[in-house]
Amino acid sequence: MNINMLERYAELVVKMGLNIQENQILVIHSPLESREFAKLITEKAYNEGAREVIVKWADEEFTKMKYMMANDEVFDEFPSYEKEFYLSLVRKDAAFLRISASDPDMMKDVDPSKMVRFQKAAEPEIKEYRDRMMSSKNVWSVVSVPTKGWAKKVFPNVTVDEATEKLWDAIFKAVRADKEDTIAAWETHNTNLKNYKEKLNEYNFRTLIVKNEIGTDLEINLPKGHIWDGGSEHCEKGTRFFPNMPTEEVFSMPERNGVNGVVVSSKPLNYNGSLIEDFSLTFKEGRIVDFTAKKGYEQLKSLVETDEGSHYLGEVALVAYDSPISNMNIMFYNTLFDENASCHLAIGKAYPTCIENGENMTKEEMLKNGVNDSLVHVDFMYGTKDLSVVGIKENGEQIVVMENGDIVI
Repeated sequence: MNINMLERYAELVVKMGLNIQENQILVIHSPLESREFAKLITEKAYNEGAREVIVKWADEEFTKMKYMMANDEVFDEFPSYEKEFYLSLVRKDAAFLRISASDPDMMKDVDPSKMVRFQKAAEPEIKEYRDRMMSSKNVWSVVSVPTKGWAKKVFPNVTVDEATEKLWDAIFKAVRADKEDTIAAWETHNTNLKNYKEKLNEYNFRTLIVKNEIGTDLEINLPKGHIWDGGSEHCEKGTRFFPNMPTEEVFSMPERNGVNGVVVSSKPLNYNGSLIEDFSLTFKEGRIVDFTAKKGYEQLKSLVETDEGSHYLGEVALVAYDSPISNMNIMFYNTLFDENASCHLAIGKAYPTCIENGENMTKEEMLKNGVNDSLVHVDFMYGTKDLSVVGIKENGEQIVVMENGDIVI
């Protein structure tokens, strides 16, 4: 890999992604295979004044063995020590970094119902932690680095070493670490996203009409008081941070009961270590009433049937087809990258920050205002080169938002 780009990437994550403050705790979730990058992040975080860096290691092979071999009742329990770990740190205003890197085929033989059961067991125990993350009350960010299994999936026709090198190059381009002044490049990019966001908020659309030639024909109502967001965010204490690196999206929330029609996926979805490919969802009054998938049907079924809220959408995001990640023409099999190469929707929970005063609403108030809630928030891609999006204002005026896959407002 290019060492200079690696240094710029790590610096970007710590100084802009997380914007670590003096005496702040940082929690890193990292695969064992990403040890060297986690080590570099740790060093730079301490250099920025971090009080302590806590690394929570994971390994896909051990995780798979647990799902394949552990006693069945384990998946209905959430350890008390895990609960204490998350709640104690989130209450101390810790920052959380997740290094998202996995083999897209690792969990294909795992019973998806076990994963759903474990999610349900965890939800009541760490709800406070999860709610603070979704409301951006704490600083959090998701980044990625290559692992061998992932690299080989993306570039199957070369050696593992060559595939890993190619994936590093692609990631560096995606996060603009190939620019000499990476920080300045991100400031410019952030300004561009903010401009899109401000225009969408000014239009205050009531409805979006989304169509393309692969079969998507969707009407998406937006709730009153909805907010478009994108780029950097600010935590409860006012620190600016970037939840995703890379990021190319502007996003808001659909009205829970206001989605009708069909959406067809434009890219595979890596969900819990299994691929769901060539799938479609049919909506009536917001609810998924039918779905199909040529591959990964059972995984899609387990996702949709996680809970009541997973039958509805929580996010609508717009991404220009003519954008850095899309232009690489690489299937990453990793949602962090694929969602930033394509317009996407999310099954499940909506971000409370995408509606006025949402972070202060009760669950009942959010539901009344058309905000969906669920155990899950899973992005899937629908963007194509021929995608069109038309916004309809309260007075009936129609504005072309996207044409031939690109944002034109």
